[in-house]
Amino acid sequence: MRKTFWFVCLFLGFLFSIIPGLTAAKEQIVYVVPIKDTVEKGLNEFLNRAISTAEKDRAAAIIFEMDTPGGAVDAAAKIGKRISETPVKTVSYINQDAISAGSFIALNTDEIYMQEGSRMGAAGVIDGTGNAADEKAQSYWISAMRGAAEKHGRDPIYAMAMADKSISLPKYGAPAGKFLTLTSTQSLEVGYSEGTVHNFQEVLEKLNLENAEIKEVKEGFADKVARFVTNPYVVPLLLSIGSIGLIVELYSPGLGLAGFAGISSLLLFFYGHLVSGLTGYESIILFVIGLGLIILEFFIAGGIAGILGGIAIIASLFLASSNIVHMGISILIAIITSILAAIIMVKVLGRKMKFFKKMILTDSTSTESGYVSNKTRIDLVGKVGITVTALRPAGTVELEDERIDVVSEGSFIEKDKKVKIIKAEGSKIVVRSIKEEEQ
Repeated sequence: MRKTFWFVCLFLGFLFSIIPGLTAAKEQIVYVVPIKDTVEKGLNEFLNRAISTAEKDRAAAIIFEMDTPGGAVDAAAKIGKRISETPVKTVSYINQDAISAGSFIALNTDEIYMQEGSRMGAAGVIDGTGNAADEKAQSYWISAMRGAAEKHGRDPIYAMAMADKSISLPKYGAPAGKFLTLTSTQSLEVGYSEGTVHNFQEVLEKLNLENAEIKEVKEGFADKVARFVTNPYVVPLLLSIGSIGLIVELYSPGLGLAGFAGISSLLLFFYGHLVSGLTGYESIILFVIGLGLIILEFFIAGGIAGILGGIAIIASLFLASSNIVHMGISILIAIITSILAAIIMVKVLGRKMKFFKKMILTDSTSTESGYVSNKTRIDLVGKVGITVTALRPAGTVELEDERIDVVSEGSFIEKDKKVKIIKAEGSKIVVRSIKEEEQ
């Protein structure tokens, strides 16, 4: 009995000793999240969902596999903030480039590993026209780069040099007037990389996670569409196609190709912003109300419904965007493009292409086409007729067996009175009582 007791105790002790190890092994989950192509608002929502999933699974690490030329500063700022806030260990694996906004995102991760030959840096902020942003925007971005480096114990001078041309680091190929871009070797030398690797497996080995369960987070079709349509270069294109399509449709009744393209473009715009988490259904509802008011304008005269509809549509576009300036520029581009397109359709294509001839009235009531305007009866001036009806002041006069609509000079003339035609202007024939004339 005593032997059995000690045997059970030893077995339980052994079991309890290996349970923590089994639990730890089970918790070794690594999420791999891609950061590819341009950084824009759609990417922010995708990464946010990926990080939230990793947090729920209590992942050992999130590895961001990066190859990006950069992108929107505001999107990168939100992504960097979300990465910094997660309690899960974050790692950047730069397998090609982490340029501009990409370098900022990498600096916000706990560790950085770079594939041999990869680069990071060149983080100067530019505006929508490709020129250097204003001083205020540059100051903010340089400060953000510095803060990201300092938070993870990296020398901030290199992060600042990536965004500030005035900082001279000729040793690393960045004299004054040039943004700093670090190679994998240089990054390791200045402490901006924890190691240079040849492949992803080496990253896992350096993290002691080679036996961990790997969960790759891939972008779905909706994520890809959202990223594309929220790109700051694509938004004005969608709005331009949408406005041109609707304008063409207004001039050609029945839903045709132009109307379908216009509506599809606007639906894509709202769909992308909805999936990206940039807006809710309220912006779509406001847009539909605005469109309904504009259609109502065709049945109710006054212009108020059309004006309110236009305001509602523009407001819905601003509501769907997190950047008022960018949306304002996009709307302005769409308006200018629509006006130019309308002029081209009317002046150039209207008389040459069969499709546009349906939209434009090309017939004219010219004399050459057989049309004749009201004939001026100058030949009647001076002749005398008899009033068939009383003139109040308009009425009818009989003249040489012809009944003519006339108007008196202003006074009342009774029926069966003699009148003299004193003026003929187009369809207007003016008469005067002969009695008044004699007086």
